[in-house]
Amino acid sequence: MRAGISDMVAVARILNATLIIPELDKKSFWHDKSNFSDVFDEEHFINSLANDVKVEKKLPKELVKAPKSVRYFKSWSGVDYYQDEISPLWDHRQVIRAAKSDSRLANNYLPTDIQKLRCRAFFQALRFAPPIEALGKLLVERMRSFGPYIALHLRYEKDMLAFSGCTHGLSQTESEELAMIRENTTYWKVKDIDPLEQRSHGYCPLTPKEVGMFLSALGYPSSTPVYIAAGEIYGGESHMVDLQSRFPILMNKEKLASAEELRPFSQYAAQMAALDYIVSVESDVFIPSYSGNMARAVAGHRRFVGHRKTISPDRKALVRLFDKVDSGLLKEGKRLSERILDIHRKRQGSPRKRKGPVSGTKGKDRFRSEEAFYENPLPDCLCQPGSPDSDDSLVSI
Repeated sequence: MRAGISDMVAVARILNATLIIPELDKKSFWHDKSNFSDVFDEEHFINSLANDVKVEKKLPKELVKAPKSVRYFKSWSGVDYYQDEISPLWDHRQVIRAAKSDSRLANNYLPTDIQKLRCRAFFQALRFAPPIEALGKLLVERMRSFGPYIALHLRYEKDMLAFSGCTHGLSQTESEELAMIRENTTYWKVKDIDPLEQRSHGYCPLTPKEVGMFLSALGYPSSTPVYIAAGEIYGGESHMVDLQSRFPILMNKEKLASAEELRPFSQYAAQMAALDYIVSVESDVFIPSYSGNMARAVAGHRRFVGHRKTISPDRKALVRLFDKVDSGLLKEGKRLSERILDIHRKRQGSPRKRKGPVSGTKGKDRFRSEEAFYENPLPDCLCQPGSPDSDDSLVSI
């Protein structure tokens, strides 16, 4: 949501258009009925962008019935595309509706003012709605009462596993259920997913057990407080036993807040995710088990506010090591720890320029292989030095 909305702010600026407050997707897997103002502070959004883009809450009455041009803007497009192909639509239409907003703007080679506007929208204008902000800050305070903490974005949830076709650590019944969900979800139908191949290439989220091994190998003691930023973990407590045994101070929003405090948000996936977002951005260390949209957004936000420590697991390398542990070829201990520490020495969010496309890739694959703009807005929007915590010590929190 944050990325798509911020891109549309920039597109409105490029087209010299008025932006109408976006409609949020209500048809996705989560069936969330939240409106923009339920998730974000609408007045703050409008006022923060007043000098850049005119934003209206609703389409003016005189344009409600006006002919509209509904367009799927081309993915990863530059300024020329919008000026040459989209702007001429104004000659015949007064309203252009963007049917999709994800990745509609290129990561790189855009004018400096457009890149800075994207950052203002993403990191400053898109503040969460006051009730979410208030409870989010309260959760941070309660988490800090246990000491410096790790926020773990544990993407071991039903939708992620069904989408990716990842079944490692699951029972046959669970695997079959996920395959059925994928088959019945229109945009997820991929007939020939090989779970073993997915995992070997690092395309699967780490399991809770693997995350526990990872944290232990990095040197974090069992007394380290860990916040689980996630929805319902697939398989429930049965898949959390190993992680819980390694790190007993394992918390989430349901444990930190009362049922009454969570009641206004509990039926809305986006609002619950917003609470996790706040606690994750403010954590002493952030570790995602999978590099999805949420993880990239939080990682970028942490860079923007001072390069806070974010450890990005090298899943491809890790599963090879964990498989050796499972087969008895390698034991947990000093040797495993040294190898994992060495692999992740430079994967902890220290300042660096955004990575370009993977060499040899072409077309959409080339754009897809680039590091996302909002994951690392350096050098376009960042000039402040890294925080004192941006050192080579992976376990300092």
